Amino acid sequence: MPVVTPEKLASLQRQSNDVRNICILAHVDHGKTSLTDALLATNGIISPKLAGKIRYLDSRPDEQLRGITMESSAISLYFSMLRRSAPDATPEAKEYLVNLIDSPGHIDFSSEVSTASRLCDGAVVLVDAVEGVCSQTVTVLRQTWIEKLKPLLVINKMDRLVTELKMTPAEAYVHLSKLLEQVNAVLGSFFQGERMEEDLNWRERMEERANAATAAKESADQIGDASELEFEERDDEDIYFAPEKNNVIFSSAIDGWAFTCRQFASLYEKKLGIKRGLMEKVLWGNFYLDPKTKKVLGPKHLKGRNLKPMFVQLVLEPVWTVYQATTGGDNGKGDPALLEKVTKSLNINIPLHILRARDPRLLMTTVFANWLPLSTALLVSVVESLPSPPVAQAQRLPEILKDSPGSDHIDETIKDAMVSFKQDKSDPVVVYVSKMVSVPESELPENKRRPGQQMSGEEARDLARKKRAEALRAQAAAAENGGLDNMATALETVSINDFNPESEEKKAETEYLIGFARIYSGTLSVGDKLYVIPPKWSPAEPNAGPEPQEVTVTSLYMLMGRNLESLESVPAGVVFGIGGLEGKILKSGTLCSKLPGAVNLAGVNMAGKPIVRVALEPVNPADLDKMIQGLHLLVQSDPCAEYEQFASGEHVLVTAGELHLERCLTDLKDRFAHCDIQAGAPIVPYRETIVRVEDMRPPVNKELGRGVVVATISSKQISITLRVQPLPPTVTEFLVKNGDAVKRMYADRKSKEEENDGEEKIDVETDGADANALSPEVFKEQLREKLEKSKGREGWKDRIDQIVAFGPRRTGPNLLLDATKDGIFPRAFVAEKSDSTPHMGETLHPSHLADKISYAFQLAAAQGPLCNEPIQGVAVFVEDVTINPAEDEAISARENLGRLTGEIIKTFQSALRTGFLDWSPRLMLAMYSVEIQASTEVLGRVYDVITRRRGRVVAETMKEGTPFFTIQAVLPVAESFGFADDMRKRTSGAAQPQLIFAGFEILDEDPFWVPFTEDDLEDLGEFGDKENVAKRYMDGVRRKKGLLVGGRNVATDAEKQKTLKR
Repeated sequence: MPVVTPEKLASLQRQSNDVRNICILAHVDHGKTSLTDALLATNGIISPKLAGKIRYLDSRPDEQLRGITMESSAISLYFSMLRRSAPDATPEAKEYLVNLIDSPGHIDFSSEVSTASRLCDGAVVLVDAVEGVCSQTVTVLRQTWIEKLKPLLVINKMDRLVTELKMTPAEAYVHLSKLLEQVNAVLGSFFQGERMEEDLNWRERMEERANAATAAKESADQIGDASELEFEERDDEDIYFAPEKNNVIFSSAIDGWAFTCRQFASLYEKKLGIKRGLMEKVLWGNFYLDPKTKKVLGPKHLKGRNLKPMFVQLVLEPVWTVYQATTGGDNGKGDPALLEKVTKSLNINIPLHILRARDPRLLMTTVFANWLPLSTALLVSVVESLPSPPVAQAQRLPEILKDSPGSDHIDETIKDAMVSFKQDKSDPVVVYVSKMVSVPESELPENKRRPGQQMSGEEARDLARKKRAEALRAQAAAAENGGLDNMATALETVSINDFNPESEEKKAETEYLIGFARIYSGTLSVGDKLYVIPPKWSPAEPNAGPEPQEVTVTSLYMLMGRNLESLESVPAGVVFGIGGLEGKILKSGTLCSKLPGAVNLAGVNMAGKPIVRVALEPVNPADLDKMIQGLHLLVQSDPCAEYEQFASGEHVLVTAGELHLERCLTDLKDRFAHCDIQAGAPIVPYRETIVRVEDMRPPVNKELGRGVVVATISSKQISITLRVQPLPPTVTEFLVKNGDAVKRMYADRKSKEEENDGEEKIDVETDGADANALSPEVFKEQLREKLEKSKGREGWKDRIDQIVAFGPRRTGPNLLLDATKDGIFPRAFVAEKSDSTPHMGETLHPSHLADKISYAFQLAAAQGPLCNEPIQGVAVFVEDVTINPAEDEAISARENLGRLTGEIIKTFQSALRTGFLDWSPRLMLAMYSVEIQASTEVLGRVYDVITRRRGRVVAETMKEGTPFFTIQAVLPVAESFGFADDMRKRTSGAAQPQLIFAGFEILDEDPFWVPFTEDDLEDLGEFGDKENVAKRYMDGVRRKKGLLVGGRNVATDAEKQKTLKR
């Protein structure tokens, strides 16, 4: 097919009903980019012979090197097909524009999938025919479900069933049926979860109505709508994949073929005399063809005859026959007689030069390209099954707008323009920018000469000048190198781009940030002014900070994979690039032409949170400013990377995983900072906690009990009694999950206080996730239930009202409780305004110290005693605060409070640490859950790598019908660096691990343990000659932070040391 001009594509953007915005989603290595290649070949962008090999959309060198996609990239494709406007009408050629986004499948880049899916209306989900449903397959299916995208299933790599697993067509049919069941089971679980949530909400509404009816003594039928009194059942039939619905495509991207049931139905329509509509319904499933009568039979009418299902007989067997004829046979050279028979029956002409080429693969791809071309099957299904932007927006946007911040305050004209898909110049413009893409200056269309364009005289002279200077330099180099007479040889060794002092400055090419965006309504032109709506802005509070900024659109681009094409304007429903947003949008945002009642679409669900932290420093200290500037650019252009500057002065980059870190560092060195940067060892997060075990050391103070500490400040004026004890595990888990609920509780209270004070309302910074957090009342009830039902010897009853604060950072999984007689602290769940500021002449009272103790608790919980890491699962009871004034002297509160604050904070922190260490302390390790697919031959090596890195295998399941096992394991993050490389080396590339952060797990080993019972001393000796892993981790962190590292000296006996070589 000839190359399609950008002007032609731009003109098609205006026909919104003929546009399709799709993203290709799948697990890593399931063939997304190879499939895209086949589609690009139809537009003449690449040669059909190179489709599946060149991986055109993997435009980065490291993507080509590793063979995986790391960044989602978009391209616009032209597609023309014959369509009938009515069943009797003659077919007419209709043109379509397909905006396609290829996304990564690796877990480290799952944030790229989140950004791609929000821009599209439909999704093509690929599943490997052999590997089946993998961890990322479930993730991408969940993403399509959340974003309300209509999915299309492609079962790819079908050739592996023939060539690798050597299955018969009948075995392949059974295998594909099971695979389809697995995918539908995933969708069914999403549907079930949603229905259960709806059912719960409905029951709660019914209870509220019943209570209201009882209170008002009214009958139920007088309250509201009768339709809500019955739970509405919903049919889930339309959510599943079924070949008869034409939303399943069977394909092999590498061999360039694909088909749907509809294609084969139209092929057999005339042969068998069965109407296409009926044929589509019976091609898949338990339907059989009677060879004598040519009638379709159900399983009941077989009467014991051994017939093959129609899908096996009419679809799979011809495909298998082509493989047998071209690449089968004893020597893999095919069967010429069978090939001739196949080409005649399919009415295909193969050119003679291909028949004589003796390349079985070329022969096979030629037959398939003529019979079942991949692009036709896929693009026809995309056009017919997936919705156009006007249809998709009418279905998806009401839900998306309902979930957006301040949805009730969105301007009706904006809402209507988006849902009704209005695209006039006068309609409000709404654009969603999902991420910022970094583009080198030379790649911008305004700086590139169009192919076929004549060079101007000035440009020609400039180029000649450069070449002459180059020739002179080459000549000089030749003279220096001892007479390289041949100037041509000298010229070969250097190029125009070689270093010379004048061009040194130009070498550092400027990077421009372009927004990867989708327009929902109106028409956007270059020069238009828009408001940038920040991700946390809400139309309900338009004056709250940060305020929306106004920007001018400097350029618009059509995204064509590696290249960009300039546009003057874009209508609604198009995926495009937008310039002029640098410094205005960090990662994602919404652009709106109208500020009052503007919509905020920026709350994208990020699948993976960044966990790997690395401290960076430039090799040359003078490049520090360059590095910081580069880090800011990197963070803007990467949806998942974050940059932090620690109080210690470290510049820390936070990434999603090891591969993501590698890519970020490459980008930082080569594109953004243009200087050498060295990365330190990864900083792994830990947590510290305490547990109750049998063989604990005796408590420090036997009279007061374990964990009780009486601390007096250095001036002896105040003493504090506190008790530290572990929280029940169920309570800790609940607090970890519901940090957002605590945040929301503080936000609600702050806004109430401001309303009562009559002050201007100040925005409380909350995350987008807070909208789904539990309400304070529900959170309190659930926490009370967890506390009272938890196992343990301590009484947790009625403790809920004693909670003063959560920590660290006011939302963490530790509790500060007020156990004093007078209740001197303000309570967390009681909205009372505390005023601990003393008045003139007032004597010091314990309640004046409440906020100081609360603050000390936050500081102590953020830095535990083991290695200054945050504490988790600890309850601190303040039992008494006593003020000891000197004889005949009352302490004046106003005069002494400032002086005492520092002492109280320091004393409380050291008391909490002492109480903490009275129990058995434990380190909590950050853990990855690992999923590995491996064949039986390498299973032992996989186990070996996991166990050597202190991992633990959780489950092992065999994929039925294949030699593959799926291994689920957990692995400490601290041991995970180099794990993927190690696994690939040990298994010769046969096993590829996927690592997902899975929270923290207690390492059941006391870092301070030394043998003290007689049995232990007898077994292990005085020094406990067994490696204490917890101590090793703890000492590593302490050493990194510059803290004192305790432990025995290496030299215990001087006479046993050998310092000289014999």
